[in-house]
Amino acid sequence: MSRHDEDAVVERSEVRAAVTRFLLIGLATLVVISVPVALWVRSQAERYALAAAVQRTHEIAEYGVAPLITDELLAGDPASRRTLNDRLAHWVAGDYIQRVKVWDPSGLIVYSDLPSLIGRTFPLPGWSADLVARGTDRVSLGTEQRLDNEQDASMGQLVEVNVSVMGASGSPFIFEAYFDDEAVSAQQLALAREIIPAFTLSLLALQLAQLLPAIRLAKRIQSGQASRRRLLQHAILASDLERGRIARELHDEVIQDLAGLSYAFEAEEAHGPPRERPLFGRARTILQRNVGALRAMTTELYPPDFARLGLAEALLRLTDLVVGHGIETAVSLPERIDLDQDRAAILYRVARESLTNTIKHADASNVSLTVTQDGESTRLMVCDNGRGFDPKRPSPDGHLGLRIMRDTVQVAGGTLTITSHASEGTTVVAALDRV
Repeated sequence: MSRHDEDAVVERSEVRAAVTRFLLIGLATLVVISVPVALWVRSQAERYALAAAVQRTHEIAEYGVAPLITDELLAGDPASRRTLNDRLAHWVAGDYIQRVKVWDPSGLIVYSDLPSLIGRTFPLPGWSADLVARGTDRVSLGTEQRLDNEQDASMGQLVEVNVSVMGASGSPFIFEAYFDDEAVSAQQLALAREIIPAFTLSLLALQLAQLLPAIRLAKRIQSGQASRRRLLQHAILASDLERGRIARELHDEVIQDLAGLSYAFEAEEAHGPPRERPLFGRARTILQRNVGALRAMTTELYPPDFARLGLAEALLRLTDLVVGHGIETAVSLPERIDLDQDRAAILYRVARESLTNTIKHADASNVSLTVTQDGESTRLMVCDNGRGFDPKRPSPDGHLGLRIMRDTVQVAGGTLTITSHASEGTTVVAALDRV
């Protein structure tokens, strides 16, 4: 598979991942919003159902019961009681209303569908006086616990509605009706079923409407990131080519010429005039030292073959140079570093720049190089015990390279941090995603 095809696969994978994240976040948002909305709808539906029960109670009380609360009914006339029973039979027989009572303001039950309660007096709740005086109503949902509800304990939860009503003689009474909570719950559920699906479908439609722009945005972002990766790859390749060209020119021309000159000095030192031999010896020594430095420079300049060596071997060769300068070196590398060549080259450059600074400027006695991989991230850390410096101050000679490498790492989507204090050493940490 070509590099272009690999990049295309990566781009499609990243777009799919971005769209998947968008959908998952949208679904989570839908759930987070739907739960409180569903609770609110349920609460509103309950209010609506209870309000409907109150309205129905008012209608029954005003048009069905009030005209029949006569003096004869209050006196216990059986015919008046049967007439009221017949009037309420439609609602009570249908199990919509479980119990009805008519109270006078003193707490006397003047009528009930349960004959044993008629004529008995019970203490009225505190709200009853205000209900009679203001002509208001009251509704509650729960299990009845009052003394006049002893016979209703087996019915479970009931909706109790109390309304003020004027009898035929103009006297105030309290009409009390108990509704089956299942009937109220059915009304509540019916209302919720009407509202929640419409609300959910609206949210889903909004999610779908945002999906296409989200895909387009993800593709544009990924296209920009792909362009940035390609620019980075070209920059790294150009840097490698330039370094290779300089290394070849130094090796094939400058170093060869200087080596030839060193041999000439050696010959003059062996066969020249005796008094000039020390001069040629010193010149040859200086020249050989410089040739050695140039050869080390070409080794540093020429990029390693990561396809053949791998990042771990390339880093080990770097630390060999540090050991050659008398600096104690500790290396910790995983058995296998799973990283593409471009990112491996970036971490190699960070390590090389850090170790070069340690050799040339840190005056350190030991240095450690560690590579760790956790999940999708690769982390390189180079730490020395040298003289350190202040990262906030303008970059001194020898530290500008790391600042440049920070920009390179950031372009690759990673991070590079430099921690240093005077006399406390320097720590360089670079982190890159694997892909």
